[in-house]
Parts: sequence; C-alpha cells; structure tokens
Amino acid sequence: MGTPEVRPARIADVPYIHHFLEIYATKGNLLPRTMNEIYRHLRDFFVIEVDGQVAAIGALEIFTEDLGEVRSLVVAEEYERRGLGRLMVQRLIAEARHLGLRRLMALTYVPAFFHKLGFVTVAMDTLPEKVWNVCVKCYKYNQCDEVAVLLNLGRNAP
Repeated sequence: MGTPEVRPARIADVPYIHHFLEIYATKGNLLPRTMNEIYRHLRDFFVIEVDGQVAAIGALEIFTEDLGEVRSLVVAEEYERRGLGRLMVQRLIAEARHLGLRRLMALTYVPAFFHKLGFVTVAMDTLPEKVWNVCVKCYKYNQCDEVAVLLNLGRNAP
C-alpha cells in the first residue's frame, strides 16, 4: 500500500463518495445521501487517497459554535484494518480544533474504535443539537441502535 494522503474532497470525488455511501447505506450502517446532497456539503468531506485511488471518506458536520459531528466515515473494503479510519478521524479532529469547536460527536456501531481515539460513550439526549436537527428525520429514530460518542476538545484556538 502506498502512502495515504488525506485531503479535502473535490468535485471529481463526488461519484466515489456517493458510491461508498450507497454501499454502506444498503447495509444499514449509514444514512443514504443523494449526489445533490453531497455536492451541497462537499466542503464537509475529506478523502484519503492511496496510489491515486479514493480509499476512505469522512465528513465533519457543524451543528453549532460548540458541536460538530464525524459523519460518513467509510473505508473501502480492500483498505480496511490498515489505519485509514483512524487517520481520517484524526484529520477530522484536527479540523474541528482548527475551527474552534469544543465538542465532537459521532453515532457509531463500533464505539471501541472511537474510544481508542479519546471519545467516550454518552447518552443520546445529551446531544439535542443532533437529535432535534437530524435524528428526528431518520427512519431509525424510534429504534436507534447506534451508540453516541463524544470527544471534548476544550476551549480551542486555531
């Protein structure tokens, strides 16, 4: 495997991002997003490129001046278990700190992965910004099986 390069997503990456999200949405692991939604939120996305191929994606969504979320974290199957997920989350944490966010959350089926990066499990109701802006629109709202994790970033300065 070549050296992974983490970079902001570009217009040309949208079909790859959409493809990855479709695969994981079909499995029930992520919510589906249309190409139009990805174009509108392209600045939220980062990609990891390996040998000229998009190998992983992730996004940082901002809810308030205080809270952001790690979203759409996907590593291509052929690159799993090579540290790309960790690399992506570290990049998203750095971006959240650069922007001055104080908290970064994620909803996940693999909380242990996030715990290794300093996140702690929290009750969903401690994240009303997420619940009332996004979760209430989700088809899993009344039977959500994801775990909420949170990383306190403190009072950051760029």
